[in-house]
Amino acid sequence: MKPEIDRDSIATTALLPKSQPPENEIAGSSSLSGAVFNVSTSMVGAGIMSVPATLKVLGIIPGFVMILITAFVVEVTVEFLLRYTNYTGEANTYGGVMAESFGKFGSISLQLCVMITNLGALIIYLIIIGDVLSGSQSDGVLHSGILQECFGFHWWNSRAYSVLFVVIFVMLPLLLLPRVESLCHASAVSILLAVVFVVIISGMAVYAMLEGKTQELRLIPDFGDGFSFFNLFTTIPVLATALACHVTIHPVRAELENQSDMTSAVRISLILSVAIYFAVGFVGYLLFGDSIMADMLVNFDETSNSPGGLVINAVVRLSYAVHLMLVFPVIFYTLRANMDEMIFQQKSLLANDTTRFVSLTCVLLAFIYFVAIAIPNIWYFFQFMGSTTVSCIAFIFPAAIVLRDVHGISSRKDRVMAIMVVVLAVVTSGIAISTNLYSSIGNST
Repeated sequence: MKPEIDRDSIATTALLPKSQPPENEIAGSSSLSGAVFNVSTSMVGAGIMSVPATLKVLGIIPGFVMILITAFVVEVTVEFLLRYTNYTGEANTYGGVMAESFGKFGSISLQLCVMITNLGALIIYLIIIGDVLSGSQSDGVLHSGILQECFGFHWWNSRAYSVLFVVIFVMLPLLLLPRVESLCHASAVSILLAVVFVVIISGMAVYAMLEGKTQELRLIPDFGDGFSFFNLFTTIPVLATALACHVTIHPVRAELENQSDMTSAVRISLILSVAIYFAVGFVGYLLFGDSIMADMLVNFDETSNSPGGLVINAVVRLSYAVHLMLVFPVIFYTLRANMDEMIFQQKSLLANDTTRFVSLTCVLLAFIYFVAIAIPNIWYFFQFMGSTTVSCIAFIFPAAIVLRDVHGISSRKDRVMAIMVVVLAVVTSGIAISTNLYSSIGNST
């Protein structure tokens, strides 16, 4: 039997099944604002950099509509999860709800999807940070990073060394904090930096409009030049990955002083995140048009024609790079908890075992670092995760829980909505995967 888990350590296994807590368990200490900051931080991550690229594919109007639809479906599936969470007093984690509905197979399936998704997200974060500091190369064009622009090209400011410095001296200290609530202030700062980023690039867009230097906007998709209708579906995995927050819900809820506030926290976070995505997507596309890169920060290099000059470009890139550095620990938290539960099932709580806690943290961080250096392209990871693991975690699994309905609490409307969610997720993911494979084969031949 697993040991009982107290409130001080509940966050370390908050996605996983656990035994019923004791009656004298200490109440959570987190506020609604803290929950909003942590959930918003998990949404407004690397996805914000690829939203302008999705608007380039979809066009402005369909792109905005798709963001709203994705946010609505996310809100519905989160509500499904919360309704079945702790219904009997036992399943108070995502893994617990899956185990209650589908047994051990369900909880293991969730753990695998969460680990793969979080690994991919953290790799994306390091890739973007590397793009900012040391630049990148795309289609034969070299985009310099901030370090190269300031000091020239040297071995110590190459991608491998600059990212390694960030990993050791910025990431690692934050990752060694045992509780997710300890990251609340870092999350608040990260959201503030995201807002600063939006304000600055919005100011740049206004200045560009006054100077008549904005790019022509495409309101609807352009099906010329061999563009396929099915290419539109490749943007859905990107938006799904950007807005999915399901793996963060239960760790944050576990520490809420009033756990009934979780629904409000999610809705506020969705409104905030959608507003930021709208602003960044529109402004980024307005500034760079069809030349927008998959990672928009790459466009703010010394060769860009963006208004503001090198100083403003550097501030834009650095503000968001620091934002990602502070988001990184929140996502890493759930990855570490799931990995520990899967590998060390019979061991004591991770937070109580310093050696295992530090060792697992270092091994995971090293793996993420080496993959980010080996494959420095975020679009591949967005496409893969959004079409597979994110689709399962955010849409298919919550809908399947409602359809399974082990407690008999779902209404006919819930079941119809769940079926629609599953069908949409499977169809769009299948088309996106097929289109990407066909494009890859066509490019290789």
